[in-house]
Parts: sequence; structure tokens; C-alpha cells
Amino acid sequence: MKQRFPFRSLIFILSVPLLMITACSKQQNWPQFRGPGSNMLTLATSLPEEWDTLKNVAWTYELDGAGWGSPVVWGNKIFITSCFPEKVAPVPERNPMQAPPPPSRSAGAQQPQAGQPSRPAQGQQGPPPQVENDTVFKQDVYRWEVTCVDLNTGKQLWKQVAYHGNPRVKKHQMNNYATETAATDGKRVFAYFGNIGLFCYDMEGMLIWKKDFGAYKVLNGWGTGSCPVAFNGIVYIQNDNEESSFISALDAPTGEEKWRVQRDEKTNYSTPYIWKNSKRTELVAGGKTIRAYDPETGKELWSLKAGGEMNIPSAVGDANMLYTGNTSGQNARGSLFAVKAGSEGDITPAEGASAGNGIAWVFPEANLGNNSPLLYNGFIYIIAGRGGEIRCIKAADGSLVYNERVAGLGAVWASPWGYDGRVWFYGENGTTYSLQGGDTFKYEQKGKLDDKIWASVAITGDSYVFRGVKRLYCIK
Repeated sequence: MKQRFPFRSLIFILSVPLLMITACSKQQNWPQFRGPGSNMLTLATSLPEEWDTLKNVAWTYELDGAGWGSPVVWGNKIFITSCFPEKVAPVPERNPMQAPPPPSRSAGAQQPQAGQPSRPAQGQQGPPPQVENDTVFKQDVYRWEVTCVDLNTGKQLWKQVAYHGNPRVKKHQMNNYATETAATDGKRVFAYFGNIGLFCYDMEGMLIWKKDFGAYKVLNGWGTGSCPVAFNGIVYIQNDNEESSFISALDAPTGEEKWRVQRDEKTNYSTPYIWKNSKRTELVAGGKTIRAYDPETGKELWSLKAGGEMNIPSAVGDANMLYTGNTSGQNARGSLFAVKAGSEGDITPAEGASAGNGIAWVFPEANLGNNSPLLYNGFIYIIAGRGGEIRCIKAADGSLVYNERVAGLGAVWASPWGYDGRVWFYGENGTTYSLQGGDTFKYEQKGKLDDKIWASVAITGDSYVFRGVKRLYCIK
């Protein structure tokens, strides 16, 4: 008698390779700022552990435009945004009889060097403000571009000019007009250029739609920085400025605005965070007051007056807790707060309190920098914007594990990541370090690239993609 092969078994056998392919594809993707979970964590298992300008460099791609945005990856495609100056008026020399620009309010704080992003480092307010009546910038001409590079070869697949013309708002001379990281959902690429607008392309570089939100002044003319977030068919834009702040939710396929919420905020720089917790899914937006919204409707769920000097780092969380806070300044300390899942209303703790309604614990003077904190294996790692200081905090109770320094680290703009039980991070000079995870402070240098790097790394299945000022690097 001929034995029959069960149909369900056949379906199972056929589906296993498909599931494996899907899992591998997800490992390859780094679709937005801080990765698939917006937490700088990866499922990769075979990443390189050492590199330099020659060792483990699969390819490099020369950059001809400026941009602080991180690379994003889907499948074999890398996407970056940049802005190329075609005609720029020379910066006028300051009259030696004129009073010098106002120094930072933080004693001893270093001013940014030429080419350095204008978002202020930990403990300083950033570069001096621009002259209000300076309109020379309106004569400048730029190209705002979106570029797609092949992950396997480093060859350019396509490049599109999103906008060509004059800037609408002045930027600082040390900044550029392409600060935001793009986002992709695997069908579309969303490139956001602050005061120029949001541009949606298909994966082959064809423009699908664009959205002009208007142009608004930002604090001291420093520039914009909040990145788009794509989630469940919606693209979220946080536009906090000096004139009319808001969050907008747009339909990803069409660009139609689903909802908009006006915000009682001034200029902020952090990127919204989708917090999938044990109670619900929330859209968390940073600010002097940190707020959570219903992603579907824009309804405010809770608010937290976070204090600090200004809002730069983004939040991170797990199933039960959200960890968030603002950077510190000389006259305003920045605390780290642990927010409980399911919180409602105003959860701001009393002055000096170590906990409160909806707040599990408060870590005062957390020393958050420009980069976002890393939550990894039960610990929170905070790297200062300058000085090499690293704080390790227990996520469960907010107790300090250690406060140490990495000698020679310098300024850190990029967010750290977790891999293979260790914490990885790099300074602006292109040197990468590996920190032992857990309660022991031990680190070693792992990589060095001859470039200045402010963008956070993109991580694929077996390689890193770094964006420097001069080149894009694939380390494999």
C-alpha cells in the first residue's frame, strides 16, 4: 500500500525556508534612526570585532554632500540624505572692534569646531546665536539629495534631488541642512529635511509624494534634528520650533495627514520613540515636557516635566518601563526617569522626590549627552557628550553601578549599541571602543577610521555601515 504524505507536513516543510528567509531579511534591515526597535540593538551574530582603514573594510563610498543623518538599510539597499552647496556666500569676517560672541553658560565648555554639528554638547548651550537680521543666506543655492547605495558592492544605485533652491531658514555656519536620518518601511523611503519638507520615494527612487510643513525659526538658528518614524503604515514627524510646534501623523502610502497635535514646546531635537509595552503602544515625544500619545489618534496619554537644559536624546524602553530625560546645563540638571507602563495624566514627581505616580525611580543629574541612552541586558549606559564619562545604572531600581571615564574619548555624538554582551560606542574622531557589559568597567579599543563621525551606525546581518564626513564605510 502506498503511504500518503500528509499535506500539512508538506506545507510545514515548504514554509520553513520561507520563515528562515524572512528572519534573515529582518536581521539585515536597519530601517530608521537607532534601528528596527529604535534601541540600538541587533539580532546579528557574526559582526566584525576589529577594523581600521584597511582591515575588514569591504568598501567605501565617497560623499560629495554634507549630512549628519545616519544610514538606514533595507535588504541590499542603503539610504542616506545629504545637502550639497552649489552657491554659498562667504561667511563675513567679524569686525575686530565688535564684541566677541557670548560664551557658553557652562564654564570651560568647548565651542564646536568648523564642520561640527551645531546641536550642543553635554553641559553647553552650543554655538553662539546668529544675527537676527542676516538675510544673505536667502541667496545661497543648495541641492537636497537622497542617495541609494548597494550594500554588497558600495556602488550607487540611484540618487534623486528632493529639492533645489534657496534655504528657507538660516542655519548655523557649523551645521548643514540634512541633519535628520531617513526612514523606510521596505516599500517606501521617507526623507525629511526639516524646514524643506518630507519626501517619499519608492525603493527604486521614484517620487511618490511630498509634504511641505512650512518653515519655522529654531533656537538661535542652530538647525533641526528630529527624524521621521515609520510605524504601522504611518509616518510621524515631530516639528518643535520657536513659532508653532506640532506632531503630524501621515498615511505612509499617500502622505495624507491623519492627525496633527499642536504642542506647547519650543525647539527640541530628539526623535519620537514607539514604546511597545505590556499595556499598549505609545508614541513618546521628548521636550521640556515629555509626552506620550496614542499613535492612532494623537490623544495625549501622560506628561512629565523633565527639566534639564534642552531635549536632545531619545527615550528607550522595555515591556514595563520607559527610560527618558533631558541633557543637563550649568543652571538646569537633567534627570533620568523610569516611567511605568500604563501611566496616565501628569506624572511629574514632586521636587526632589525619588519616585512618584507613574514614576518608578528618578536618577538626578544623569549627565545625558547628545547620544541616546542604551538599555541592554538589565543595565542603562549613559555616555556623556564630552569628557569620556560613562555611567552604568541598574534598570530595575535606578541604582548607580559605576561612574567611570574612557581616556581620550573626546566628543560623542552617535548613540552606543549592544552586541555580543558588550556595549560599543565611538567618538567623533572615528575610534570605536568595546565596553564589557554588566557591573564591571572594562573597555578596549576595537576600531579606527580616518574620518570624523557623528552619525550613529547602521547594523546589518554581518556588517556595520558607518557614515563619516568624507565617506560611507562598510565594515564586514
